[in-house]
Amino acid sequence: MGGGNAQKSAAARLKNLKDLGKTDAQRKEASAKATKDANAFVCKICRGTFMVNVTNPTLYLHFTSKHPTLTDPADCFDQMAGYDPTDPKGLKKAKADAVSLAAKPKKKKKKEEGLEDLLSAGLTMGKKKKGKK
Repeated sequence: MGGGNAQKSAAARLKNLKDLGKTDAQRKEASAKATKDANAFVCKICRGTFMVNVTNPTLYLHFTSKHPTLTDPADCFDQMAGYDPTDPKGLKKAKADAVSLAAKPKKKKKKEEGLEDLLSAGLTMGKKKKGKK
């Protein structure tokens, strides 16, 4: 005849737990990750925080607007060392690197020796078989 009330209650409890979603531990992990992402970039001067998805032009904008007396953006953010505001995506630098690589002399490939080169060097093709008598 059926399972009884205890079995129905246990099934209802399981169903309700699934509806709740995340456990407390999962919520704490998600909260910790969100906090870490929110404070990914910290200005060394004013301790202003920036999200993990902020771009270098945005960090440079902070540098120029909040700290106009400084001359190097690396004073605020370590990852801004060598940043060029006229080339925010680094395309000019990549092109210059490619040109400098192309300017280097290329190594010559060794010429493969053909059969005629070997013969001219004094090597023979092998012993010829004598015809039958």
